[in-house]
Order: sequence, then C-alpha cells, then structure tokens
Amino acid sequence: MAVAGRIGFLGGGNMGSALIKGLINSGAASAGQIVVAEKMAAKAQALAGELGVASVGRIEELGPVDLLVLAVKPADVPAATHEAEGSLKATTLVVSIAAGVTLAKLAALLPPGQHLVRAMPNTPALIGRGVTALAPAAHTPAEGLALARELFAAVGQVVVVGEHLMDAVTGLSASGPAYIFVIIEALSDAGVRMGLDRASALTLAAATVGGAADMVLATGQHPGQLKDMVTSPGGTTITGLQVLERAGLRGVLMDAVEAATLRARGQG
Repeated sequence: MAVAGRIGFLGGGNMGSALIKGLINSGAASAGQIVVAEKMAAKAQALAGELGVASVGRIEELGPVDLLVLAVKPADVPAATHEAEGSLKATTLVVSIAAGVTLAKLAALLPPGQHLVRAMPNTPALIGRGVTALAPAAHTPAEGLALARELFAAVGQVVVVGEHLMDAVTGLSASGPAYIFVIIEALSDAGVRMGLDRASALTLAAATVGGAADMVLATGQHPGQLKDMVTSPGGTTITGLQVLERAGLRGVLMDAVEAATLRARGQG
C-alpha cells in the first residue's frame, strides 16, 4: 500500500534520510509528499537537492502533516514535540525512532489520544536491508500500525512486539550489526592468516555471512537444519564447529545480547 497524505520528518540525519530515500525509491511515497525539518542548513539543502523533498529550518514551519516521524536525538524529543504541536491533527500518526523514549513519555509530550508508534530500526536500514521492531500505543488504531509498517517496510523487514520487549530488541537487532561486523572481521583475519589476500578474504567473509542469513530468511528452515546440511561426517565443517563449541561461541553471543538488553534497561 502507498503511504498517503503529507509526511513530516523531524531530523534529516542518517536514519531519517534512509527512511525518506526508502519511501521514494520503493514508490511508497513521492518526494512531493515529504517535508523535512532540519536545523543544519547544508544537510537540509542536500536532501532537497538529492531527493526533491521540501525542507524547512524550523519545526514550527513544517505545516500540517498526516504522518510525523521523530528522527531526532532522544534528548531533543521534548523540545521537538512541543515545536511540532501546530503540525498535528487528531488523526496524525506520530512515529518515534528515539531510542529509550517510552510510549508513556511520548504520550505525555503529545496531545491526549494522539496516535503513536514507537520504532527501533537498525543501521542496515541505511542500505534498505534493515529490520525494525514496532510497538504501538494501546489507543493507536490498526490502520496507524499498518501505516508504520509501510513506512519501515521501505527499508527492510518489520516485526511487531510489545513495548516491554523493546530493550531486548535493542540488545539483539539494534546492537547486533556490531556483533556481526566483528565476526566478519575475525573471519577475514583468519582468511588472511591462512594465506588469502585481504580483499578476497573480506569478500568471502562478508558474502558468506550475508548469504547464510539470506538462506535462513528465504527457506524458513531452522538454522540448525541448515547447519546440518553443510556438516559432513568427519569433515572440515564439523571440525571447525567443534572449536567454536569448545570456545563457547553460543554462550558468548547470548551473554552479549543479555548484557546489551540490561544496559538498555539501565541495569548494566
């Protein structure tokens, strides 16, 4: 479905601009529907020049919108929502990607009953390969959640979770790209150690990780089943897996997600 109406973005940083590009490139919205409030003049001009969207330097100049995306830093949310009040209608959907800002905090900053969805995307959204978790406010209608789904589907996959699980999302998918980058770097280093040139080793490592991930999503099979397909009796793969198991790779990754989740909750 296409995203109808006028779409406002508060902030044109990396994630905001990724969402705008995704909307336009996927055909979910046109540049003429989008206006960006960006205080950095050079960034605003770059977005307007590259994508053809309208830009304003002050949030108060945004004008009425049907969808408002809060893509500002968490500390800037109170001021930004206050300045955007004149742009909100009773039916405007507000979508926030501000990490750690709860639905309750957002609701307290917005007019009573404002339709609201909290979102946690991750950095692969910058290349259209992200995954985003959505948590709607209890009073947000189904069509509001569907609109938020369409917004983030433009930059990857979407799941819906209860807000109480957002910290776990942070520990897994928001922080997860960094874990995978370390794994890719380590695999690449191992290839170099075994005699491969750096460029070839990095290509082999990154493409292997990406291809394996795509197989899980494309086939719908459990990762353990796919692992067994590669693992011949007494072969090279089972030998390598034995080393990983002995070193506790599974436990280390699980501990990393748990630690990041607790940190997101303010407990770490």
